[in-house]
Amino acid sequence: MKIAHIILSRGFAGSERSTAESCNAQVAAGHPVLLVVRRSHRAGNGASILDHVDPRVQVEVVPDRLFTQRTLARVLATFAPDLVHCHLRRSTRLVARIRPPAALVATLHLDFNGPAYGAMDGLICNARWQIRDLPADYRGLSFKANNSLVPHRRLDGDEITALRTQLGAGPKTFLIGGAGRLTRKKGWDMLIDALRAAELPADTRLVLFGSGSAEAALRRQAQDDPRISFGGYRKDLKDIYQALDLFVCPSRFEPLPRVMLEAMDAGVPVIGSDADGCRELIEDYGGDMFVREDVPALTALLERHGRERPPHRAVDLSAHHVDNAMTAMLDFYRRVIDRRRQAPAG
Repeated sequence: MKIAHIILSRGFAGSERSTAESCNAQVAAGHPVLLVVRRSHRAGNGASILDHVDPRVQVEVVPDRLFTQRTLARVLATFAPDLVHCHLRRSTRLVARIRPPAALVATLHLDFNGPAYGAMDGLICNARWQIRDLPADYRGLSFKANNSLVPHRRLDGDEITALRTQLGAGPKTFLIGGAGRLTRKKGWDMLIDALRAAELPADTRLVLFGSGSAEAALRRQAQDDPRISFGGYRKDLKDIYQALDLFVCPSRFEPLPRVMLEAMDAGVPVIGSDADGCRELIEDYGGDMFVREDVPALTALLERHGRERPPHRAVDLSAHHVDNAMTAMLDFYRRVIDRRRQAPAG
């Protein structure tokens, strides 16, 4: 099966990691795989999806704006895929216009937020709420995927101590972490407010990892609190989770937070808002939840974790392990291809 993935974003966050894992698993299974990215795929912090892609994956670069659709159409015609997998809205919109002679699917990394999704032969939903909210008139196939996860190796005590020291934390520090794009919808401002209001151990630290449009405002908000720091983009984030005492995902909107899944894989206790994706993971795998934008409720949870310091725990995430998730994904691809081939011409 020849598979083309298209993602026209910048940097390397949850959507890009998911796309890279799909490409890598599929090429490892013997499928010819093409990945199409934009010319400015590397973010200002230096992060790029291409740093995480198996060298066996064929990579093509298209212009950022001028002639993007024309170039993408030519790339797809040359590769002649059996299936095109679109990631995020812009690639979905362009492929819907091009209408290549292949089965077309898109992952709802966010939600069904444009008519181009209705032109897809199949939609891949990472969360149950996305299936629930599909338009009643959508006529393609849909599939509830388990967001893929590569289980991470366990660090030894010396490695964890070294990471905590690097983050300014000693063995007794209450070390809280958050990770993701630093944007308003991720709710980091509420976490900072809750931290300020909470009665926490004297030796408490909060480190936020990532970058984004709200970073300057968040730094201003936190500038007079020495407990709060910004860790930027870290390639070793999966190591860092294991060094934390608590991971918080305070999002106002969250389809399905890959960072929370990775934190659960590390065994760290988690707090999440009741945004749909956070709720789903906490209901399935455990954790503490608060109502979105309820800063006092988040404050109370921070205080409880600060008092009780619950230990890390093992969570069975095998349904998300990349080999299992990819087997189900490839089965869905085949269903979409078969249905398209059986459809009447025109």
